[in-house]
Parts: sequence; C-alpha cells; structure tokens
Amino acid sequence: ERVARAVAELNLQYAVITSVTRDDLPDGGAEFFAATIKAIRKTSPNSRVEVLIPDFQGSAESLETVLNAAPDVLSHNLETTPSLYSRVRPQALYQRSLELLSRARQFGVTTKTGLMLGLGEGAVEVISVMHDLRGVDCQLLTLGQYLQPGRNHLPVEKYYSPDEFASLREEALSLGFKHV
Repeated sequence: ERVARAVAELNLQYAVITSVTRDDLPDGGAEFFAATIKAIRKTSPNSRVEVLIPDFQGSAESLETVLNAAPDVLSHNLETTPSLYSRVRPQALYQRSLELLSRARQFGVTTKTGLMLGLGEGAVEVISVMHDLRGVDCQLLTLGQYLQPGRNHLPVEKYYSPDEFASLREEALSLGFKHV
C-alpha cells in the first residue's frame, strides 16, 4: 500500500517493482508482488506496472500468483550466458529462468529480461542467448555493461564500446525483439 501511495503521489505512468530475493518465504515473495500490483491498480488504474521477479526456485504456483495480479510486463533477468552461470548466478539455473519467461509469455503477459555484459562471455554466446530468448518469445531485452561493485565481486573482463552495444542491439532487433 505504501508503494501504491508513492506511485499515486508521484503520478507515475510506469512503475517497476522489484525486491531482494525472498527465498526465506515459502512463495518466494510472490504474494507481496501480487499485493503491490493490485494496490497500484486500485490507486493508479492508468499506471503501467512492471515486476522484476526472482525465479521463485521454479515454483509454477508462485509465478501464477504474480501473473494473476496482471502486471503489464513481467521481467526476470537471465543476467549472463549459460557458461558463466556457475560463477555469476550459482543459485540459479539458466533453463529454469527460460522456462519462467516461457510460462509468463504463454500466460499472455509481455516478457522482459536483461543481460550484464563484460563478465567474460563471447559475442557468439550472447547471440545464442538471444536466440534462446526468442525461442520462448521474450519480447524486451536490456543489455548493460557489468561494473564491479566491490573488491569481493567478479572483475570486469571487458568493457563494451557503444558501437558493440549498437551492433548487439541490431542483431537482437533482427531476431524479433520489440525493444532492445
């Protein structure tokens, strides 16, 4: 309700709702996402709502709880390529994330994901991930430069140039993404 009040007070036309991963809760926090979407719909019916969710450890029920609250966009970040998952996302599974995006898309909601670049992935791997995403009909993609947040985090392996980002964007658009 506080988030919904803030959306209304700020007269936001578009709100992105996310949280830390709540693996401590049986539903992974799905009910909190759903309640927040519903509260925003009540106070700001013309606002669009995007939720950036965790993978809910593969729980179809938790995902359905969020989807039944009718977000405009369901976002779940892959974050990296399959070869780097064990280093970058040791608690997650690449295929499980793709399945989440696929189920959300089959539900009829617009889907979105994001990748951090610069962790040691190759361009061929990035394009392969784009193909996997289009295979589950993911429509929106963000590509961003990874920056090392602290000494205890993975180092930057590569800084992508604006031209490289532009080239990847064109490749993604040619595959059918609606926005990159």
